[in-house]
Amino acid sequence: MQEYIAVTTIGPSTLRNQGSKGVIRAAQQYLAVMNIRAFSVEKENIYLRVLDDHTERLRITLPKAAQNWGAARKALNLYLRDICYNRFLCERYNLSEKENWMEIPLDSFVASSLKKRAGRGQLPCWPGLNGLTPEISFKFQKFAKHFAANEGISRIHLDMRLWMDTRENIIKIG
Repeated sequence: MQEYIAVTTIGPSTLRNQGSKGVIRAAQQYLAVMNIRAFSVEKENIYLRVLDDHTERLRITLPKAAQNWGAARKALNLYLRDICYNRFLCERYNLSEKENWMEIPLDSFVASSLKKRAGRGQLPCWPGLNGLTPEISFKFQKFAKHFAANEGISRIHLDMRLWMDTRENIIKIG
């Protein structure tokens, strides 16, 4: 089941234009065997350290030209979200209690939507996944956590809300 989620979560649109062929397969292979139990911790700061550690481990398994932090973090956050959405794995690894610690998977769409909601100058320019750093990610994640709390949800679910809002706006215009 873990391998299935890795393959279905990390597809061609997830990590396109990352600088090298083989990025998707490398990410899928890493996530398919990753120790999910490592995320079953008792404190948020420990969870975030585990997330940072696995981001770095995943990053160095990617092909040389594609070893960027942003791509690794996006893949990992998408994967953890889908593990959380899977009743069997979520229960097995007790991840529902970690839901509020999970990050929103960042990409250009999410960044643009968050910037619109934050207002001018509140968030940095989006550097793309290739240029995403932990510092820039932290600023987006901090805003996303605050925004999601105001919406009454965890930030891990916020990308679905943002996507649905955008979809509704497109339907109204069309």
